Amino acid sequence: MKLGVSTYSLYQAIRSGEMDVLDVIDYIAEIGGQHVEIVPLGFTLIDNDSLIEAIKERAASKGLEISNYAIGANFADKSGAELEQEIERVMREVDVAAKLGVKLMRHDVASAQDTSFRHFSEQLPRLAEACRRIADYAADKGITTSVENHGRFIQASERVQALILATDRPNFKTTLDVGNFLCADEDPVIAVSNNISYASMVHIKDFYIRPEDSTLNEGWFRSINGRYLRGAIVGQGDINMRKVLGTIKGSGYDGYVSLEFEGIEPCKLGVRLGLNYIQTVWRELP
Repeated sequence: MKLGVSTYSLYQAIRSGEMDVLDVIDYIAEIGGQHVEIVPLGFTLIDNDSLIEAIKERAASKGLEISNYAIGANFADKSGAELEQEIERVMREVDVAAKLGVKLMRHDVASAQDTSFRHFSEQLPRLAEACRRIADYAADKGITTSVENHGRFIQASERVQALILATDRPNFKTTLDVGNFLCADEDPVIAVSNNISYASMVHIKDFYIRPEDSTLNEGWFRSINGRYLRGAIVGQGDINMRKVLGTIKGSGYDGYVSLEFEGIEPCKLGVRLGLNYIQTVWRELP
């Protein structure tokens, strides 16, 4: 297992102007990360070869691998020219991943107001075809693409599996986010067990969970069925993180693991404490 940090975890500092992506790389190395996952929020790498080269040089100078490139995308409820444009845009992002030198890339697949299983079933062939075309394009560059359990529409573990199986490409897998299953009201321990064999990348994220009849405001959001969720420092939230990490380790997964922090605490503190927690628990697990 190689433990690192997603640049998304420090977006709070990027957004405020306290840090740029190169500062983030420095900080990840400083606190003991082994890799950096690049998420272009607060900066862009499209038509920005100078920043791509700067990221590569800074990561190499700090002894960090660049593990994964993660972007947004949405193929749901699109057809014709609109769908084609979105597929081609993601292919251009595959070119960015190739320039970064990564072998893994996550692209989102779908977001929709109607999250029903009926709508998912109707959309699945279209989503799978888009993912298949992008995976085929990425294969020529030695890149494995993936869908994250993200965006409510494809968040539950069985929906992720359905898309992977329908896409039917050896280089199309899942970026498994252990916390995001809660957004679909799925037990992370069970969901991780369901999907770890399909994972090309793992995100470790924690949440606080409160009942749907709570009265909570800033910092909280609701799951599909109304429970309140708030990002937490990994190990301090309500997910049984030791059991989740034990499931991952016990599965034999030996790839990249990225910490993702979404809490309201200062992001540098949240990332450092979360990384320390994962390192400690992983060493203690059999």
